[in-house]
Amino acid sequence: METSPAAAVARPLALPLWKELLPLCLIVFLEFLAMGLPLPVLPVYVHETLGFGPLVIGLVLGMQSIATLATRHAAGTRSDDQGPKRTALIGLIISAAAGAVSALSTVTTSPAVGLSVLLVGRALLGLGESLVITSALAWGVALAGRERSGLVMAWVGIAMYGAIAVGAPLGSAIDSGFGFAGLCIAAMVAPLVGTIGTIVVRPVNAARGMRIPFTRVIKLIILPGTGLALCAIGFGAIAGFSALAFADRGWGHAELAMTAFGIAYVLARLAFGKFPDRFGGARVAVASAATAAVGQLGMWLAPSAGLSSAAAAITGLGFSLAFPSFGVVAIRQVPPQNRGVALGAYTAFFDATMGFGVPVLGLIVGPFGYGAAFATAMIAALGSLAVAAVLVVRPGARG
Repeated sequence: METSPAAAVARPLALPLWKELLPLCLIVFLEFLAMGLPLPVLPVYVHETLGFGPLVIGLVLGMQSIATLATRHAAGTRSDDQGPKRTALIGLIISAAAGAVSALSTVTTSPAVGLSVLLVGRALLGLGESLVITSALAWGVALAGRERSGLVMAWVGIAMYGAIAVGAPLGSAIDSGFGFAGLCIAAMVAPLVGTIGTIVVRPVNAARGMRIPFTRVIKLIILPGTGLALCAIGFGAIAGFSALAFADRGWGHAELAMTAFGIAYVLARLAFGKFPDRFGGARVAVASAATAAVGQLGMWLAPSAGLSSAAAAITGLGFSLAFPSFGVVAIRQVPPQNRGVALGAYTAFFDATMGFGVPVLGLIVGPFGYGAAFATAMIAALGSLAVAAVLVVRPGARG
C-alpha cells in the first residue's frame, strides 16, 4: 500500500534532488499544459463565437478555480490518507476528460448550451488540477525535506508556468489550424501522457502523529494565503483580459503578454528559486509583491504592445516567487502529518482569486475598460506587499 506523502518523511535521497523532482515536474507540466493551451483562445471564443461579455468570460475562466477551491481540502485529505500516486493519477484522468467535454461545446449551435457544456469542462479541469497539484506539492516536500520546501515550490512553479508560457503560443497555433475543438483534444492528450510519470516518482515513508484540526490549519496559514491571493490578481488580469485588451487597443499578437509573463516567471524561478529558503519567505515576498505592482502599473499605462508585454514580464518576475515565498511561511507553521491539507488550503487562496477575483475584474472592465483590470491588480499587489511587511515583523512567521 502506498505511503502517505503529505504526512511523509522522505528517505535519504537516492538521486540528486533535481533528478528526484524531474518526473514529478513533468507530471505538473503536462497537467498545466492542458490549462495553458486554451488560455489565449478561451476569452475570444466565449466573446466572439458564443457571444458573451466580460462577466461571462470571467465566469468561464473562474469556473476552473471555483471547482479547484471547492475540492482543495478533499484533495489534501486524500493525499494524506491514500498517497500521492493514486491522487495524482485520478486527477490526470479527470483533466483528460475535461478536454473531451470542452470539445463537445463546439457541436451545438446554441450559445447557451455551448456555454453550459464549456462550464462543465472547466469545472472538471479544476477538480483534476486540485488533485494533481496538491499531491505533487506534498510529494515533493516529502522527498526534499521541509527545509527545502521553497525550492520544491519553485520547481513545481517552473513546471506550471513553463507549461503556460509554452501553451499560449501553441494553443493559438492549434486553434488557427484545427479550431477550438482541436485545441480541446490537444488539452485532453497532455494529462493522459502525464499518467506515465506517476509510476516513476519515488515513494516516501509515512510520518506518524495526531493531526491538528482543519480550522487550526486555516488560522495558521491565513495571512500568507491572503498575501498570495492579492498578488495573484495580476496573473488573473493577464490571463483573463490581456488578449482582449490587445484587441481593443488595435495591437496584434495577443498571446505575447501571456508568453512574456510565463517566460519571466520561469527564469525568475531558475535564478532565484532558492531565495525563500535562504533569506526567509516573508522578506522575499516583499520584493515579489512590489515588483508585481510595478508590472501591473506598466500594463495599465503601456502605450504599445511591446511595452505592455514587457510589463507582463515584470509582473511574472514579481509573481514568480510570491507562491514559494508566502508558501514557505505557511508550510513551516504546520506539522508534517498535516502537510497535504495545509498545502491544499494554501493553494486554495490562489484558487479563490481566480474563481472570484477574475469575475470581479470582469465587472470592473465593463464600465471602465480593460485597463481597469490592471489598475485593480496593481492595488491588490500593494495590499500583498503590506501583508508581506506584516509577516516580516511578526514573530515566528518569517519562514
